Amino acid sequence: MHVEDLLRLESLDLTLLWGSPPLLAREISGVTATDLEDPGRFLQRGEIVLSGLVWWSAEHEEAKTDRFVAALRDAGAAALLAGEETHGTVPEVLVDACRRHGIALLSVPVHTSFRAITDTVYLRQWGDLSRRPADHYALPENVRGELSRLLADGADPDTLLTRAVAHLGAPPCYVLSATGRTIARTPAAPPLPARQAARRLKAAAPFAAAPASTTLRVDPDASSYGQWYLHLPGPVDAPPRMLHEIAEVFAQYRQGVLRRRAAARVPAAELLDLAAAPRPGSALLPAALRACGLPDHGPYTVIAVSMGAAEGAAEAGAEALDELLRHLPGHRFATARLATGGAAAVIATDSGAPGAEAPVPGAPGAGAPAAGAPEAGAPGAVVATLKGLWPTLDACDDATLPYGGISTPAAGPKELNGALEQARYALTAAVRAGSADGTAQLTAVEDLTTLDALLAGIPADVRTAFGIHALGPLADGTNPSHRMLLETLDTFLAHNGSWARTAEALHLHVNTVHYRIGRVELLTGRDLARLDHKLDLKAALLCR
Repeated sequence: MHVEDLLRLESLDLTLLWGSPPLLAREISGVTATDLEDPGRFLQRGEIVLSGLVWWSAEHEEAKTDRFVAALRDAGAAALLAGEETHGTVPEVLVDACRRHGIALLSVPVHTSFRAITDTVYLRQWGDLSRRPADHYALPENVRGELSRLLADGADPDTLLTRAVAHLGAPPCYVLSATGRTIARTPAAPPLPARQAARRLKAAAPFAAAPASTTLRVDPDASSYGQWYLHLPGPVDAPPRMLHEIAEVFAQYRQGVLRRRAAARVPAAELLDLAAAPRPGSALLPAALRACGLPDHGPYTVIAVSMGAAEGAAEAGAEALDELLRHLPGHRFATARLATGGAAAVIATDSGAPGAEAPVPGAPGAGAPAAGAPEAGAPGAVVATLKGLWPTLDACDDATLPYGGISTPAAGPKELNGALEQARYALTAAVRAGSADGTAQLTAVEDLTTLDALLAGIPADVRTAFGIHALGPLADGTNPSHRMLLETLDTFLAHNGSWARTAEALHLHVNTVHYRIGRVELLTGRDLARLDHKLDLKAALLCR
């Protein structure tokens, strides 16, 4: 579907305010509704953007408008559809900004709902599987028609899969996520633990049909963490093209799921922005939590993740985190990218509370329990489950190492700021530990039980500054004498200040050890007979 197709639909009654023919010929990949002043990080290339212009006001109108439209341009938006209801008309300054930045602008009258536009786009995109020539298909025409209707009616994935393979004799069949989560299965398919499913997917590379089983990628363009797979564990008598068409049905279903998740990330980002504020708007947090489908009472757990600093790493982190959390049975969560980089999620850990319900398949927070996961209400269930799944997440992409940090439980909304800071601190510790040995790491604050672990969460520049100031002249590693003194100090502290054992370990006379430690005390201004000074220097050595 193209932008100009929207203008031809009398039912929508849209008006073109500005747009050159090449812009109107752009293909629409999806729809995002937003009233953020800077929506760029929530947009996908080719989407049309629906905005009620709540963000716009006459005050500072030009700067705000330019920033908004520039964000659409940078994100590759196909067009802006601006509602007339809030201001009675579309401001002329917005028309000028769209002309300047090359974004097609359409006005939406009061009697046309954004829902009507969204439904029109998505039904045109994937509501009819029978538009191509009949000889293009291997699926029977009646099956294509039925699947088309099921997609348009919002059928659940189990029903969709069962009907898709019914004409093949209803064999056992699954749709699995990259981490082995069961998205759909037929009645003949027994429950499949996530870790076992993940092993099957790994063993099925390069994901082509084999005599014993068949595993196909659902969406070739999906990321390593967002990929789905059509998996038939036994032999099936069907042309490969037919199975690829069934996989295509789920590619279209998956696009609908992704659109719902993208919409859910808008309030989630607002929640995390509030939680991250230097002075958290505690009065606003309950409403922000409810907007995300979370309870406005605790406890909550916060997790932060990082996939590195490469382009697209923040989006990959949000996608990976979202996939991981769908393994938590009955727990609701809100995931979004962080403005400072990476991604984070707030998890409601009161699954045993009255009225708490497990999310339905395809809805935010839905997911099958991971094999071996603790019961939802057990102490530490969230942390234990996530740690158990982390290696599976790591295995999704051989080129990327995921790092994560988990907070202690936050009692209520007011404690979310502290929980987010804890998760970031634990994430920094995980990155430092993982970078040292080249492994993916998930660190919980409760794991920071040693001085070394505690210091690992401190930013690298702060660690370096502390080490330089605490060690004084000894921080100069180019001086051989200073390196010798540091070695002696390290050994002395490792042997609990024992002169004799330090001398034995270094093959020195005890008097030599006394002399060197005296030099250390003179150069650093510390008294190694005092416990606090010993701790200071030990921390400085760990921070080098």
